[in-house]
Amino acid sequence: MSNSPDAISPAAALSGVPVSKVELRVSCKFLLDRDTLNKSDPCVILMVQTQGQWTEFDRSEVIKSNLHPVFAKVLTLDYYFEEVQKLRFEVYDIHGTHSIGTRDDDFLGGVECTLGQIVAQKKMVKPLLLKYGKYAGKSTITVHAEEISGNNGYLELSFCAKKLDDKDLFSKSDPFLEIYRINDDGTEQLVHRTEMIKNNLNPVWEPFKVSLISLCSCDEDKKLKFLVWDYDSRGKHDFIGEFYTSFKEMQKIGGGNKVTWDCINPKYKLKKKNYKNSGVVILSDLKLHRVYTFLDYIMGGCQIHFTVAVDFTASNGDPRNSCSLHYINPYQPNEYLKALIAVGEICQDYDSDKRFSALGFGARIPPNYEVSHDFAINFNPEDDECEEIQGVVEAYQNCLPKIQLYGPTNVAPIITRIAKLAAGDETKDASRYHILLILTDGVVTDMADTREAIVRGSYQPLSIIIVGVGNADFTDMQILDGDDGVLRSPKGEPVLRDIVQFVPFRDFKTASPAALAKCVLAEVPKQVVEYYSNKGISPMCPVRSAPNSIATTPE
Repeated sequence: MSNSPDAISPAAALSGVPVSKVELRVSCKFLLDRDTLNKSDPCVILMVQTQGQWTEFDRSEVIKSNLHPVFAKVLTLDYYFEEVQKLRFEVYDIHGTHSIGTRDDDFLGGVECTLGQIVAQKKMVKPLLLKYGKYAGKSTITVHAEEISGNNGYLELSFCAKKLDDKDLFSKSDPFLEIYRINDDGTEQLVHRTEMIKNNLNPVWEPFKVSLISLCSCDEDKKLKFLVWDYDSRGKHDFIGEFYTSFKEMQKIGGGNKVTWDCINPKYKLKKKNYKNSGVVILSDLKLHRVYTFLDYIMGGCQIHFTVAVDFTASNGDPRNSCSLHYINPYQPNEYLKALIAVGEICQDYDSDKRFSALGFGARIPPNYEVSHDFAINFNPEDDECEEIQGVVEAYQNCLPKIQLYGPTNVAPIITRIAKLAAGDETKDASRYHILLILTDGVVTDMADTREAIVRGSYQPLSIIIVGVGNADFTDMQILDGDDGVLRSPKGEPVLRDIVQFVPFRDFKTASPAALAKCVLAEVPKQVVEYYSNKGISPMCPVRSAPNSIATTPE
């Protein structure tokens, strides 16, 4: 009945991955009464269409003997802005176990729509239709949609009660608890319904999870309404009592203290002079689990250390020749510079000292002109950093006349170097994350070593961006990206997480530099959050808080 933490788990890259997750809450009114002796026992089944085929995605709980059900089960879907996501809600009268009957009279109606339509309206009300488009009487279905914000998190709550009123003649009450959020327009939204505890005036309900946005729209002062009922198998539940509270009040729990409310039946309070309550409800445990976003880490003080590695192999052509990929045209930057500037200008905003490492590979370098696959392009092995992106550009331009382009195209040494540097930050806090931009004109020649280095790097706070410059065949480079399958080391060990993004520059020749940067950096926020989430590392500073919002640091 409650949300899974996976439902708000932080989400994912921008390319082909959901913009966010959406919670759907369903209720119905005026359902057809299919039963002879009782009312229908409805259940809603959510179908999704994939490649023209309808398949069951999820279903609600069954509510006994009720023609106006409000379902507590939350249906959670990934939302893709760029796709038409066709949904179908089917309502059935369930008999016995939760299997769906094959008879037509078990079907209470259905409706088709898209997730986009529900999200756009936030609340969709539609009539239920039977077969051949026939209306199911006055039956309607209402679907509420709420986006799950990654920086809200979720709660684990444990409730119990004591000395509840006994509503049964021959046994004790069978109590269950309902929680409603009171919206700004005064309407009430069911948040959670507990299980029923049989024959017990001192029930201890199972702990459950609920997202903060579901409970109180992340407003800790929002009014919450709690109802306690005595369960009836025919659906005619007896009212025991109610009380009102807020998440702010619920947070008073702690230090061995529990939060207790009088469960009040307003009718008894009016009639009975010495009426105190119909029992008490106790919040015995509350745990708040934060789910952090990329911005939570950045605003918490995480620095992005940017390193660029440039391919100086002979296949680029003599830099003095205008056909060379390294040719310095006074009027227009070459492809190496375009890619460097496009990505670097974004990354520099996340590094407070504005100093960036600039490395080269595949060249013979002074003074001995030995081949190096890992050298500082400012020729200072003690300090390979340059001042701002402009400093990197100048170091690159100054470097070209002093080196001899050679080969082969080995990138594993630089990846290993940056991974070791990142390893120095991996056991600490969320203070420093590394981005390595590799600019190359050819296929990597040390592929086995490179795969091994990437697998090792996937355990560190590191993302790798590879931009293919020129018109070489980069087919093999897609292997490193991992989008077509999990990248593995030569020994078969998979990467812990996908940290590589490969893009051929030629795909963006007619596009703006911003388009290239957006593409190659699209997966970085997800990769940052994944790394720190896997490590259980929270942002260094408490998460930002807006007025009336919750900003609690994790346990």
